[in-house]
Amino acid sequence: MKKLNAKELGIGALAGLTAALLVYGATVQPLLFILFGALSALPILIVGLGWGNMAVIVAVLVAGVVGTIAQSVYFGLFVLLLTLIPAWLSHLANLARPASELGGPDHLMAWYPLSDIMLHLCGLAAVVIVVAGAVMGYNADLVGQVVDLYVRAVNEQQPSLPLDPIAIQKTKTLMLYAIPVAWGMIWVMMLLAAYYVATRIVATSNRNLRPREDIPSSLRMNRNAIFVFLVAIVAIFFGGVLALIAAAVLGAFGAGFIVSGFASLHYRTRGKDWRIPVLILCYVLSFVLTLPLVIILVLGLYDTRKAISLTPNKNADTSKPTDTKI
Repeated sequence: MKKLNAKELGIGALAGLTAALLVYGATVQPLLFILFGALSALPILIVGLGWGNMAVIVAVLVAGVVGTIAQSVYFGLFVLLLTLIPAWLSHLANLARPASELGGPDHLMAWYPLSDIMLHLCGLAAVVIVVAGAVMGYNADLVGQVVDLYVRAVNEQQPSLPLDPIAIQKTKTLMLYAIPVAWGMIWVMMLLAAYYVATRIVATSNRNLRPREDIPSSLRMNRNAIFVFLVAIVAIFFGGVLALIAAAVLGAFGAGFIVSGFASLHYRTRGKDWRIPVLILCYVLSFVLTLPLVIILVLGLYDTRKAISLTPNKNADTSKPTDTKI
């Protein structure tokens, strides 16, 4: 085991302090909760991917202690929960074993598949959304109050505008489930962006333990994620608390499949003369229309696999790993 020195302790402690401050900023500015919450994952990921498990453990503990001292024990536990997620992702990213154990060459190392990391990321993002919703008391009454405030504001600005009570009630029901879906999708996107930025930072500083990967060919969802996604779709029709949990899961895993679909699209269009305009058109249409986004989601559901990065196991250049499909 690598011996932990004072420098690594200091780097881990600094990362933990930074993460705790970002989480605190997320609670002070509720509208920026998801953004600040995702940014809090960045220093933890950088430490975990660049300095290993011991340094990231120090970062998580410091973040929890700072949160407890700064506000309360409950806030410290909340900070601990948020920082454990990127810590766990960095741990998975650093896992490797001889490729011979998987039937590969003896001189190569096989790294933990990015598809499995995505499975953990989506699951943990859904857990965070559920826990945050429980803490803040998210329910139909809360959503109804927000919609009523909006309706009241519209009435004050345009008193002559007729508002159908039935339509308002349908809007409340729709928003009740749409909000956790949106939260789940945004949280996954933010965490994945933080992971990507962290990998590039540690690679640039030559601190990366895991080799750089070809994202378009390796970023896919695990096949088991399809069953979770389908179960969430069914569960959302049962209503109640179960449906709210299912909505968070649906949003998180749906975002994973959408990202996977875009990665697959990048991979499939390589070498084509029309690649750039088609990709730009797909991104633009996906932001403004629902159908293109559904098509990308279906592509992500269709193209599920594992791409294992293989690199030389001793004193070799790991900048160009080989991805194999399983």
